[in-house]
This record gives sequence, C-alpha cells and structure tokens, in this order.
Amino acid sequence: MQGVLNILQAFCGYFIVRWLIYSAPIVEVIGSQQQIPLSVVKLWASAFGGEIKSIAAKYSGSQFLQKKYKEYEKSVTIEEIDGLQLVKKLAKDMEEMFHKKAEAVRRLVEAAEEAHLKHEYDPDLQYEYFNAVLINEKDEDGNYLELGKEFILMSNDHFNNLPVNISLSDVQVPTNMYNKDPAIVNGVYWSEALNKVFVDNFERDPSLIWQYFGNAKGFFRQYPGIKWEPDENGVIAFDCRNRKWYIQAATSPKDVVILVDVSGSMKGLRLTIAKQTVSSILDTLGDDDFFNIIAYNEEIHYVEPCLNGTLVQADRNNKEHFREHLDKLFAKGIGMLEVALNEAFTILNDFNHTGQGSICSQAIMLVTDGAVDTYDATFAKFNWPDRKVRIFSYLIGRETAFADNLKWMSCANKGFFTQISTLADVQGNVMEYLHVLSRPKVIDQEHDVIWTEAYIDSTLPQAQKLADDQGLVLMTTVAMPVFSKKNETRTEGVLLGVVGTDVPVKELLKAIPKYKLGIHGYAFAITNNGYILTHPELRPLYEEGKKRRKPNYSSVDLSEVEWEDRDDVLRNAMVNRKTGKFSMEVKKTVDKAKRVLMMTNDYYYTDIKGTPFSLGVALSRGHGRYFFHGNVTIDEGLHDLDHPDMSLADEWTYCNTDLKPAHRHLSQLDAIKLYLTGKQPSLQCDKELIQEVLFDAVVTAPIEAYWTSLALNKSENSDKGVEVAFLGTRTGLSRISLFVGAEQLTNQDFLRAEDKENIFNADHFPLWYRRAAEQISGSFVYSIPFSTGSENKSNVVTASTAIQLLDDRKSPVAAAVGIQMKLDFFQRKFWTASRQCASLDGKCSISCDDDNINCYLIDNNGFILVSENYYETGSFFGEVEGAVMSKLLAMGSFKRINLYDYQAMCKTTIDSSGSAHSLLDPYYAVFAAVKGIMAEIFLFLLEFNLCSWWYSDLTVKAQRPKQTLEPCDTEYPAFVSERTIKETTGNIDCGECLKSFVIQQIPSSNLFMVVVDNECECDSFPPITMEPIEIMYNESLKCERLKAQKIRRRPDSCHAFHPDENARECGGIPELRPQITTVLFLLLLSLLVR
Repeated sequence: MQGVLNILQAFCGYFIVRWLIYSAPIVEVIGSQQQIPLSVVKLWASAFGGEIKSIAAKYSGSQFLQKKYKEYEKSVTIEEIDGLQLVKKLAKDMEEMFHKKAEAVRRLVEAAEEAHLKHEYDPDLQYEYFNAVLINEKDEDGNYLELGKEFILMSNDHFNNLPVNISLSDVQVPTNMYNKDPAIVNGVYWSEALNKVFVDNFERDPSLIWQYFGNAKGFFRQYPGIKWEPDENGVIAFDCRNRKWYIQAATSPKDVVILVDVSGSMKGLRLTIAKQTVSSILDTLGDDDFFNIIAYNEEIHYVEPCLNGTLVQADRNNKEHFREHLDKLFAKGIGMLEVALNEAFTILNDFNHTGQGSICSQAIMLVTDGAVDTYDATFAKFNWPDRKVRIFSYLIGRETAFADNLKWMSCANKGFFTQISTLADVQGNVMEYLHVLSRPKVIDQEHDVIWTEAYIDSTLPQAQKLADDQGLVLMTTVAMPVFSKKNETRTEGVLLGVVGTDVPVKELLKAIPKYKLGIHGYAFAITNNGYILTHPELRPLYEEGKKRRKPNYSSVDLSEVEWEDRDDVLRNAMVNRKTGKFSMEVKKTVDKAKRVLMMTNDYYYTDIKGTPFSLGVALSRGHGRYFFHGNVTIDEGLHDLDHPDMSLADEWTYCNTDLKPAHRHLSQLDAIKLYLTGKQPSLQCDKELIQEVLFDAVVTAPIEAYWTSLALNKSENSDKGVEVAFLGTRTGLSRISLFVGAEQLTNQDFLRAEDKENIFNADHFPLWYRRAAEQISGSFVYSIPFSTGSENKSNVVTASTAIQLLDDRKSPVAAAVGIQMKLDFFQRKFWTASRQCASLDGKCSISCDDDNINCYLIDNNGFILVSENYYETGSFFGEVEGAVMSKLLAMGSFKRINLYDYQAMCKTTIDSSGSAHSLLDPYYAVFAAVKGIMAEIFLFLLEFNLCSWWYSDLTVKAQRPKQTLEPCDTEYPAFVSERTIKETTGNIDCGECLKSFVIQQIPSSNLFMVVVDNECECDSFPPITMEPIEIMYNESLKCERLKAQKIRRRPDSCHAFHPDENARECGGIPELRPQITTVLFLLLLSLLVR
C-alpha cells in the first residue's frame, strides 16, 4: 500500500512541476524549449545508412569481390616483412645504380685528361664548333652563321620528346664571353674527344640522361646536343662555373670569413660593387661550407650581430638572411683593417677548435678599396709559417695605389688578388678563388666523386621547355673534377673543369617496390647534412598551375617533415650512416592536408655506400607488416590481363623498360605480356610482383562481368546517380567501369593521370584506398573532393571500402573497391531518409524540412557533405556551426589534432623597388655596369656620391607595397571523430537561450547526421576554422635558430693544402685596354637587346 502512495505522490509532483513550468513567463527566445528527439534522428540515420550502403555495395561489387578473394584464401601464403632486410636490399640496388652513373662520369674524366695531355695550346687556332646558341641559324641570304652550322635535331622520347642530337654534343658559351677567345677555342677543340665517350656511355647505360663537361674557362659542353635560346633580353646568363655541382667537385669544404670595407671612401658605386661581390661569394658557398660576414671601418660590425664570434652553415636560408642585412650597410669613417683581420683569424681558430664547421680549408675574403699596410705582424701572429688560412683580396674601384699591399697579403698567404672595377667584373673575378682552392686536390690527383643535394635546374633549355608541360624536374648530379696532367703545370694545380651527369629523383623511386611497403609505407633518402633527397612529403613547388620553386626547397631537413621526432633520433642516426630501427606515432595528412591519419610507423634505415646519402623505409603497423602471395598459372593470368578497362600503375616498375631503346615505347602492361610470353626475354622484370599481378588479375576479372550486367540493366540506376565503379589492388592493378557515357561524367579528371591523389603513383596508394583501409571492415568511407582554385569538384561523392583476405586482420588489405556518384543523387537519398517517422498516423513530430532545425551530414573529419545551404557543401562544420563544434570537442566526440608545416608559404607585404632585380638579374647588372663605367670616364665622379646618383635610377624606384609569398612555419588543426561515440545529445548555453543538438553516426560509414536547433543564436561562439597560423619567432628565438647547429656528417675527403703547391700564381691587376673592349661590347649588347 505504501508503494502505491509513493507512486501517487510522485505522479502528482510531476504534474505540479509541469504546471509550474508551463505557467511560468515565456522567455523571449523560444529556442530554450527546443528538444530534438534522439530516437527520430536515430531512425533517419539508420534509414539513410542502410540505403546508401546498399547502393555502394551493389554498384561497387564489394561483397562479390570479397567472396572471390575468399575462394583463394586457402592457397595464399602470408609473409611478414623484414623491414631491415628490405631497406638493406633497396640500398644495395641504389648503390649499384649510383655506381653505374659514377663510372660513366669517371670514363669522361679519363678521356678529357688524356685529350688535354695530347693537346698543344695554339693561340692562333681556328676551329668551327657547334655553338648551342647559333646552330641552325642563317643570315638574310640563307647561309649558316659562323659557328652555326647545320645540326640535326630529332625528337627523342627518352629526353622527354625534346629535339636533340644523340650523336654529338654542342657547346654553350656565356653571353659575356667571346665565342672565339683562344682559350675557349682550344678547350672546345680538345674536348671534342668527349663525344665518343658520351655516346659510348649512353649505349652502355641507356637510362643515362644529360652528360656534360663544364670547362674552367666558362664554356659548357652538353650531350646530347640541344638548341639554346636566349631570354627575352637576348642574354644567356648560365655559367657552368656557378653551378653547385661544379663548385662542389672543384673544391673542398671551407670555413670563410668575409671582411667588407665600409669606410667613407667606399661610398657610392664602390659600396654597390662591394655588396654584389659579397653576394657573389655567398653564391659559391654550399651546404658543406661555413661563413660569417664582418663590416669594418674604425670598428668592426657583424652584419648579423646575433652571430658574433661564430660561423654558420652556408645553407640557403642563412645566405639569404645575410643578403638582407647587406642592404643595410652604409659607408662612413676610416678603415681599420688590422682590427678586422684579428677578429677574422680569431673566429676561424676558435670555431675550428669547437670541432664544428668544415674542418678543412679556411679563408678570409677581403673586399676593400685599399690597404695602407701589409700587416705582417698580424699574419706572423695568426697564420705563419703554416699559412693555413688563405687570404683572397678584392680591390674595389679603378684606383691602384694600394694594390701592391693587397696583392702581397694574398700572395704571402697562399691566396689570390684581383681588382673589380665594375659590376660586370664581379662574377668572373670572384670565381678565381675556386681555382686556387682546387690546387691541392689537383696536385693530389684525387678525383673525388661528389653528389649534390636534390635541386631543380630551370636554367638549362631542357628544363625551361619541360616546365610548361610537366613541371620542373627534381634531380641530383654526380660530378668529378678534371685535372691537367702535364708535368710543367703540376705544381700550379690546373683545374680543367668538371664533368657530370644528372640523375632524376624519380629514377630512385623506380627502384623502390611500393607493393612491399604496404598502403601507407614509403621510402625516403637524405644527404649528409640531413636534407631530403626524396620524401613523399617534400613539396618543392608552390602555386598550383604555375609550379614555382620555393626558395628553400633544396634544404628541407628531415626533421621538418618527420616533425614528431622532436629529439631528431631518426635524423641523427641516418646522418651518421647507421643501420637500425626506430618507431614512433605519427600524424600523416592526406587530401590536401585537410585530413589526418593517426598511425604508428616503424622506420628502418641504412646508408647507401659510395654516396653521401642514407635510405629509410617507413612501414605502418598493421598494413605494413604482412604481405601475401597468391598462386595462379601464367596462362590464367595472361588471359585476365587482356581487358581494356584494366591498367597498372604507370610510375611502378614491373619491368625496366629503360635499359634498351627498343623497350622505351612499351607500357608496363605490354612489357609484362612480352616478358611472360617469352617474346622479349631480355626484359628485366620483377618476377615476384608480376606473379602477384597475375593473381590479382585472375581474382578480380569476374567483377567486369558483374559491372557490365548492372550497366546493361536499364531498370537499375535509372536516374544515373552512380557514374563510376572502380577497384585497385595491392599490386597497383586498377579496373574501372562507367555506368554513364564518358562525356557525361561529372568529374572528368577522376582516376586520370592529372588526378594524382586518386591514382597509384611512386609515392603513395590512391586516397580512396588509404582511407578505406583505415575504416572498420565492411564499412564504406564517403568523401567529396575539395575545390582547387576556381575549379569546383564538390559535386560528386566517392565511396570506397577495403577488401580483406582474412578476418583477423593479420593479412594486409588485398584491394579496395568503390563508386563515384552525383552529389545531388546522394543528397536526395539523405533528405528522403530524414522525412521518415515512426508515428502510426504518419504525422512526424519533427522533420529536416522544419525551419526551426538545421540538418547536416558530416564526415569523420568534420566536413559537410549535405546541408540545406548547398554552398556549405565541402566546408568545415566548425565554420558553419562554431558553437556546436566547440561543444563536440569539449565532449570528446571530436578531437583537435595540431599539425605543423615547415614548408609553408605565407603572404607578406614588402616595399617594391627596382633594387631587388638590379643586383641579381645579370642583364640589369650588365647595364648598370655599363652606366657605371661610362661615369668613370669622368674620373672625379668616382670619389663623390654623384656616382651613386647616376646609379640610383637602377636601384631606387618609387616604393609601393607589394604582396608576395615567403617561406614560413605554420601551425594548423585537423579534426577526427572519436570512433567509440555513436550518438550524442547536447545543450549549449548561449546566454539567453540553450541551443540543443543531436549527433548520430550513420551505420557502416564514416558519416554523422547532425541536427541543430536553429532558433537559438549563439553569437558568443566564434567559428572554428582550419586556417593555418604563422608561427612567429621573436628576435631571441630567431637568434637561437640561426645559431642552432644540427648534427651533420662532413664529406669524407679534404684537400686543404699541398706542400708542392705553387703559391706564386696569386693574381694581378687587369690592364685597362681589354676592359674597355669588354665594356664597349657589353654596351653594344645592352643597346641591341633593349
């Protein structure tokens, strides 16, 4: 009885509370009373999930294909990948490939040195050679120009269909050099002997591309021969002696202190020339070198005060940082060179004792307009008798009163002296020091093989022509120095030049069996400085479509892409050329870096012998641990390979078709067929991979008939909502079936070569494959493509699912299948499902058609697939419903992942002026020099600032703001749903109302339905965006970053000095007459090209 009374009391209490609530004054914002029934949303989600999965499974054939793989399950063997053995094998393969390239270069060295030894210099030699600029050029009468004979050029597919001559090389001479200079003519004549070796090398190794010889006098012999075109100003600025491969091969690593005079006598043009001289010296320094710059007058001034008393690595970032500070120098006071020399010697000595730096050559570069003393006491104190620090002096201006002192200083310290009177003199005179530093190496006859870091060379004609069609090519160069072997010049250490050949980075990727690395696995390589040679995350270009090079693309450190390794454990082990394993949790971005995959990677690494490179392989746990082997007969496989809608990954190497010219036209599929049928037994093919391709072809072949039957059934897909079905397997095999005409496809680029992220390539599996592999078995992952620029692709939905061979996930994913459907078809299914209700009378208490609620369909990364506002499709949910997204993050339904981009480009506003191009653009530098020298005719102008007025129209123009992109570091978020949370309801306190919402997972998918109260405004919650934020460094942090020296490995060889070196060859003052001739030539040239 007491229980009944309790129930009655509770019942009455309930009605009293209800009466109080409804009789209370109504709040102005009714939204506080809005409640969204979870059961109804759950019903909608279930209805939509069942409908859309049925469509996806039916048209993709996922269940059909799963059964087919199941039939072969018992005949399959599973292998666990040994990452360490894999990386060692890959390193061995790359070592052999690199060795072949180095041997080709070595043969060129031997031929060049032998040809020079037999040649007697003839100052009157007349020789008609093939000038790369003049070939095939005719005058008005139809006669070939001098040095411009007929040179047969034919398109060659191995050289990207460029017109080349594979029988001969031709010669490029810089614009500011005389084509018939006796030194050049003699060099061209004896180097003709290289033609035979070029051709022989190419026949031995048909995978070779460009081979060349850069001569110390400035000409450049290139094979195969190709036509060079001047730029719009009629100038070819390319000088082989400025290239990194030349400088690196010619000299040993060096520590350099640059002293630049900023006393009052340096005002005007002299200071401008001095700055350009320093900038040109910086151009000659590479990643293995270290430097600092000190300006001096009566005091010393570090150009970068933060780096007082030390040296920094000469990487691109540091050199550009110093260039910016050079512009701030101004001339005043008197020059106290002795103080500056003392400081320079002290820095070099102290830095050397730290064990940092090059631990090889040391030099002081002196840029001044004169010295009043020879400073014997200073040199006796710091440098004699060993003379370990070389002095290179550059006399700025035409005055020669103090030339003797400067020359004596250089000669007494195994250096070189030269005078620079104009901007046109800078480049050639600066490079003289390289030949001095090369002497010990030449005398030792040490032909060190060098490999450059990865770079893009857009100065060569082949690169310029390819840039428009294919984008710029990333490559490394192997090079060796060429020495004079004549006895009479032995102690002079005469460097004849450098030979080299390019190796595209994509050639390295061909050696990597992507199928062995699993879905998320990849290989990468770094240099001795820790810079990336190849890595899937390296992004050397920016501004999609324009394909511009990032300024610092060649010095991206491994720690900047594998940034989760905060202690540089992986990087340092690889730099130190160790072999081992390292594991860490990583956050890998996909889909234009808007999505993130969380996984654990095992890294295996070792060195590539004979090179400065180390190789690494990353295998993701789960997918990267196992590989299975199927077994079918060759006849079965060949039959099922022959289908027009089947293809193989273009960038994977099933058969090496580069080894013989006759094979180069073959597709990988054709090569496999010829190999298996025995018609081309000389083809080198990956037998293991081909066996697995045959297995996948046999297992997946029946799905073609399945798809065809669906396409032929007119009652199916009557509204043509589903457009494409596709599959891909672990071997790079793809099949595709269209349910509409090709011209009717909504997304014309899907699965084509242009759609890099959705096809198999050398770096990764397709995006739909990778994302499907991370979904729960049996479920589909849905997404819409993000818009790129003005092109909107967010009008289709892609659905994909993984096919697994075994249920316990001990086998890798065998394949992935999917469909692409129209977005409006997909959305109609959603709106239909959202109108359902469970009431018997058919009257729904709530519907997505109601004005007081908003309904959304979002994916597991928070992107909107369906919204009542069509323009919100593809947007991040937090930008539309900031309050709800904030609550979901607080509740743990979604989590925020902080990511970092150390290769970003940020917008910045700078003052636009002509000074930027005037010093760096060779044409403007030449024209500026002409004007400067014309001013020098009036000698009194040299000593006054009037000369700088003459120059000012080239260096100072109206300052106007200009927006540009500069390298920067950014932090940005990504968002991921919590898998364990299937449904959530919540209320958000918006101040004057409560905003309610319901989020419900769509079964068997990565999708969520979100229903939000629309009547409660929540302006207090800002939108949540995914915009990157630039990481700003204060001056203190900037200084620390400049000083920070990451672990690096020095090159194995060093040639700093040789006891037999002849130091008497230490430069001199050029005579006036030749210089005037050069000036007149340049003046005439500038008038012609303007």
